[in-house]
Amino acid sequence: MDNLEAMSRPDLLQMAPSLYRLRIPGGQAHLLNCYLWVEPDDVTLVDTGWPDSAGLIADALTTLGRRTGDVKRIVLTHFHEDHAGSAAKIATWSDVEVVAGAEDSPYVQGVECGPVPQLTDFERTIRADFDEPPHGPPCRVDRTVRDGDVLGFAGGARVISVPGHTPGSIALYLPAADALLTGDAVAEFHGQVILGVFNTDRSAAIRSLEKLAATRAQIAGFGHGEPVLADASARIAASADPDAR
Repeated sequence: MDNLEAMSRPDLLQMAPSLYRLRIPGGQAHLLNCYLWVEPDDVTLVDTGWPDSAGLIADALTTLGRRTGDVKRIVLTHFHEDHAGSAAKIATWSDVEVVAGAEDSPYVQGVECGPVPQLTDFERTIRADFDEPPHGPPCRVDRTVRDGDVLGFAGGARVISVPGHTPGSIALYLPAADALLTGDAVAEFHGQVILGVFNTDRSAAIRSLEKLAATRAQIAGFGHGEPVLADASARIAASADPDAR
């Protein structure tokens, strides 16, 4: 029984005093993550996993001694269903502000159809094609943000515009933890930090990666893969391009 309970517990990793990574299970995506910033008065979620991930996130909050009503903010790094999938459900838990990049906001809300990834030869070995954009269920957006905007958590979380994976992808720099949350602009794969895959504009994605490396953040959490807990910006600056082979 103890082993079964351990297997069912949320896979949480504390990356900094208030910052937690939550692993979202499912074979459809490599080591999918969302993030929780936990403060005395509220909780901020950065991404929400698949459309069926709300229960897991609720369990993670319980593990951390919090309730669903403590969630006051959801920040979506982009509109894809593995990141925005449970946003609409979680937005009903309390007086939640939903934040998204300005260019992705119409796609998050379901009022426009987002672009499909333009696959490279390497990416086609992972997934042959996208028949349609990988939208999450439509969710309202209460605040649209652009590069340099500051959000009221983590010592003034700074929005970094990182187009390329999607037109309105955003990352966050969290000053209180010297941490960077990159969404899918960057990933970790088998110990290596890499340029994120399945981009709608690969040239823009490469420029965005360089922008993230310039933050000098010590810690980084990626949409997919294991976090980097030291010298993160240097690891990002030296990241590999999966197609350079």
